[in-house]
Amino acid sequence: MAPQMYEFHLPLSPEELLKSGGVNQYVVQEVLSIKHLPPQLRAFQAAFRAQGPLAMLEHFDTIYSILHHFRSIDPDLKEDTLEFLIKVVSRHSQELPAILDDTTLSGSDRNAHLNALKMNCYALIRLLESFETMASQTNLVDLDLGGKGKKARTKAAHGFDWEEERQPILQLLTQLLQLDIRHLWNHSIIEEEFVSLVTGCCYRLLENPTINHQKNRPTREAITHLLGVALTRYNHMLSATVKIIQMLQHFEHLAPVLVAAVSLWATDYGMKSIVGEIVREIGQKCPQELSRDPSGTKGFAAFLTELAERVPAILMSSMCILLDHLDGENYMMRNAVLAAMAEMVLQVLSGDQLEAAARDTRDQFLDTLQAHGHDVNSFVRSRVLQLFTRIVQQKALPLTRFQAVVALAVGRLADKSVLVCKNAIQLLASFLANNPFSCKLSDTDLAGPLQKETQKLQEMRAQRRTAAASAVLDPEEEWEAMLPELKSTLQQLLQLPQGEEEIAEPIANTETTKDVKGRIYQLLAKASYKQAVILTREATGHFQESEPFSHIDPEESEETRLLNILGLIFKGSAASTQEKNPRESTGNMVTGQTVCENKPNVSEPEESRGNDELVKQEMLVQYLQDAYSFSRKITEAIGIISKMMYENTTTVVQEVIEFFVMVFQFGVPQALFGVRRMLPLIWSKEPGIREAVLNAYRQLYLNPKGDSARAKAQALIQNLSLLLVDASVGTIQCLEEILCEFVQKDELKPAVTQLLWERATEKVACCPLERCSSVMLLGMMARGKPEIVGSNLDTLVSIGLDEKFPQDYRLAQQVCHAIANISDRRKPSLGKRHPPFRLPQEHRLFERLRETVTRGFVHPDPLWIPFKEVAVTLIYQLAEGSEVICAQILQDCAKQALEKLEEKRTSQEDPKSSPAMLPTFLLMNLLSLAGDVALQQLVHLEQAVSGELCRRRVLREEQEHKTKDPKEKNTSSETAMEEDLGLVGAAADDTEAELIRGICEMELLDGKQTLAAFVPLLLKVCNNPGLYSNPDLSAAASLALGKFCMISATFCDSQLRLLFTMLEKSPLPIVRSNLMVATGDLAIRFPNLVDPWTPHLYARLRDPAQQVRKTAGLVMTHLILKDMVKVKGQVSEMAVLLIDPEPQIAALAKNFFNELSHKGNAIYNLLPDIISRLSDPELGVEEEPFHTIMKQLLSYITKDKQTESLVEKLCQRFRTAQTERQQRDLAYCVSQLPLTERGLRKMLDNFDCFGDKLSDESIFSAFLSVVGKLRRGAKPEGK
Repeated sequence: MAPQMYEFHLPLSPEELLKSGGVNQYVVQEVLSIKHLPPQLRAFQAAFRAQGPLAMLEHFDTIYSILHHFRSIDPDLKEDTLEFLIKVVSRHSQELPAILDDTTLSGSDRNAHLNALKMNCYALIRLLESFETMASQTNLVDLDLGGKGKKARTKAAHGFDWEEERQPILQLLTQLLQLDIRHLWNHSIIEEEFVSLVTGCCYRLLENPTINHQKNRPTREAITHLLGVALTRYNHMLSATVKIIQMLQHFEHLAPVLVAAVSLWATDYGMKSIVGEIVREIGQKCPQELSRDPSGTKGFAAFLTELAERVPAILMSSMCILLDHLDGENYMMRNAVLAAMAEMVLQVLSGDQLEAAARDTRDQFLDTLQAHGHDVNSFVRSRVLQLFTRIVQQKALPLTRFQAVVALAVGRLADKSVLVCKNAIQLLASFLANNPFSCKLSDTDLAGPLQKETQKLQEMRAQRRTAAASAVLDPEEEWEAMLPELKSTLQQLLQLPQGEEEIAEPIANTETTKDVKGRIYQLLAKASYKQAVILTREATGHFQESEPFSHIDPEESEETRLLNILGLIFKGSAASTQEKNPRESTGNMVTGQTVCENKPNVSEPEESRGNDELVKQEMLVQYLQDAYSFSRKITEAIGIISKMMYENTTTVVQEVIEFFVMVFQFGVPQALFGVRRMLPLIWSKEPGIREAVLNAYRQLYLNPKGDSARAKAQALIQNLSLLLVDASVGTIQCLEEILCEFVQKDELKPAVTQLLWERATEKVACCPLERCSSVMLLGMMARGKPEIVGSNLDTLVSIGLDEKFPQDYRLAQQVCHAIANISDRRKPSLGKRHPPFRLPQEHRLFERLRETVTRGFVHPDPLWIPFKEVAVTLIYQLAEGSEVICAQILQDCAKQALEKLEEKRTSQEDPKSSPAMLPTFLLMNLLSLAGDVALQQLVHLEQAVSGELCRRRVLREEQEHKTKDPKEKNTSSETAMEEDLGLVGAAADDTEAELIRGICEMELLDGKQTLAAFVPLLLKVCNNPGLYSNPDLSAAASLALGKFCMISATFCDSQLRLLFTMLEKSPLPIVRSNLMVATGDLAIRFPNLVDPWTPHLYARLRDPAQQVRKTAGLVMTHLILKDMVKVKGQVSEMAVLLIDPEPQIAALAKNFFNELSHKGNAIYNLLPDIISRLSDPELGVEEEPFHTIMKQLLSYITKDKQTESLVEKLCQRFRTAQTERQQRDLAYCVSQLPLTERGLRKMLDNFDCFGDKLSDESIFSAFLSVVGKLRRGAKPEGK
């Protein structure tokens, strides 16, 4: 059949071209074999050179055969075919414009070109799809290989880089479709199959998961433009809409690609309607259907979100279609719609020049966002907060919305979801960074100006009303103007009892109704509404039968009745005033006109200026009111956020830290509390939290404002000194760790160190506290670089330990702390071969320390005791022969005490009178000093002496090993094996430890030693609290006794009963607190001795004194978590601390159980005993506190097996429960467990245990809640 006679029909599948489907329809005659393909392709190429693109009409079978055998043919043949077909289509597209413009073109020629066009396009597109399929399969094979060779392998497989070939083909097809090829078809109606052929190819390319990679951007753009031409010229809108919806449902990677395409079509191609069509299709999707198709929903949500970012103005007209999805079950669709609203607020509905309709739309969107801040799904709540953060950051939130959105953020801080809390903190931080009020936000600073400007506004309004009254305004208008403020005043007064109001001038007996009405009118005219209302209330009781006070309607409220009376008085008096002066108001018309005519240029500008000033003042007051309310909300948020600083979630803690950095920079007074509170986080095991704290302090303190390095150093020192004011020991240790880190990394400039020394040596004028803080900071820095202090040791001694009197013990104490940082305070390690750093016994430092301690001993200065403790510690830490120095100090002080006693005796005139008494403070100082020396002597022996013995032994063994003959080294293989196993070293360590232990047991408290001389005195004071009743003396003696007990197990055993008696019965909380610490230390040193006394330790957890409970909680936490005491049922006393009225103690208990929950099944094993004890009618707690405690403890039970076992145990306990209260407690515990279906079966298996108890309403409700929670979490088929 001649080419001009047949018609090429585009097939749905390649096989259709092999079958005859109608008259004149083209059919492939023969599928050529592979070996015949190369020569046939060359023949086609020759024909093309002769006939041009129409050569395809006679050689289509060759291309069909290549496509048929595509997987099997040689790669070079594939490449040649593709290259040739590109030439054919390109040539055809170049010739077509002339052909289409030829009006003399015959029908047969037109048909030939149409067939050639369809054949050429079909062949090229099929070939493109074949290459794409093969490339996709190759990518899947190479997916796990990757690397640099992947591209090379792909190129080798195809003979060329296919990714670079796609774009030119698509551009060629675009060029072809841009021609007016419709005229090739009958009636100029292009067939749908041809458009589907080209567009289908584009959609199939988009299905490739790699299409959204950056390297494939040219391909994406080419596809977009090709489809854009199809949309504008070939009526592809409906098909494109359907296809896009399908692809979004099935291909997650396509959302951003399709958004880019749709936004381009809507803007560059003018096809805005496609946005509406696609959105309409999504909007019509059933919410229930979307909840069953999470993959498709995810695609729709991502598409809508990104589309709103690209073309928010176009999408806004279709938003109403999507609103139904806000009530749907799928949270992703809700998030998408809300995100779209936010984008429209940001990009379209922002600014001050919005029209009324646009403002209404914006307000509706913001209302919707605020409402979903309380959405049932945490992801939606979190997303809303993120969106508001963006809106605030871009300053698109109207000022009138600030209070509501800040309140929303503050409320979300208490959200159960960690993600929501984190985003709420971020939103509040954004509010701070972008607030329009002030760079310094302090509600105390704002309260004064607000009150002042409000008063000024009220005065201006009163003046305005007076001026208006003089201008003879209509009384009705005046009344309407004052009515809102009058109503507000009246409502406030009615809320108070009638006797509480004060009236300036009560109604006199001589006053008439007319007089009182006149007074009320004058008060209203002067805007003294409060006095007017009070006077009217009094008049209604005084003139019950006179108008208008007798006007009483029983159905009217008091507010309405008083307003009616006030209205009658004001409007009636104003009208009568006008009637009395008719000439001024109406009769003297000429005069009035003359006045108006003579003063038009004066009165009108003045009135206008007055109005402007009033408006400005109203705006100022509103601004201050908003700023004050905002500041109050931020202050409220600070209190809540500071409690979140010790959450388990790292990200939340990091957000809290960043928030406080920002709050501090904005000058909020309460921020310093948060900045201090984050200090202990420097010890966090989480590197992220530790680094966040360091970064926070870098931002806050290392970059102060200043013109010079010295000015910056001065600001830095001033800021750090503020942190030290009233700081606890723990705070100082944390700050020391931070400064140590900064010093080691050279982040503190030399100017800082220089200025600190100048302040410490008083070269720069400063107060004593500033001098002391400078020494503290130098000491902290010395931990990072000991040479800071080591090179100026004599200077420090001169600063703090000079000979002046009275001594500044606070400064001396800080000097000792600073000097202590020049040595390593830890036990020497085996790796150190050099002796530890120590100073000679004669060094000036120890001479000055001895003199300062002994000289201050006889003076009643409370700061002497902490100083001498640090001084004794420093001597043992740095001095050679430290025990000799401290023994000398003890002897000197004891000698001074005896001298004082002798002076007392000699001063007594009557020798038969009561014996002389040593001053209490001297006895306290002496015992405290003895206790410190005893403890430091023990530490010295067990750390320094033991370490030195070990070091010398190792050096001796090394020397012996070097001097041994080689033959001797090989004589004993058994000895060598023992050395390899470390047995020799371990035995030597045991020997040295035994030696130290023997010294402590046998020698330190021996009668011949200095310390032993103080034991009888110490025991006498402790055993006679009635005789020695001074609180400070009792505290010092009890602490000293605890330190002496640390030395010897024998002495400790003999005094344990005394210690625990004082711990239990001493009336002084400080004594009980001190002894709690001491007995805790003894439990670690002598666990076997203290173990029988463990119940007495637990008993202090219920001590009436808050200080003792806190100390007991800390001590027991340490002992239990370190496995130093057995965890028994008495741990329920720790559980009781969870409801302690003191928040710090409750937080301590919570932290204890958090840590305990990480120790295997500890809490699970303890729970039955805890429940028994807390439910005990005699020993337990009330019902509500029990619920609070158990809710916390049961939250740690998360394993299914533990839950099932616990349910079974609790159910069986119903049989032995003796009271209804115990039964209710058990039911509550069951209701708090996270039961699974298996757990429910366990509960039902034990139904006989509790079934008869269900008549109790609370027990029944508890079990009902168990079933309810299980149903909510069950799958649909299991409900």
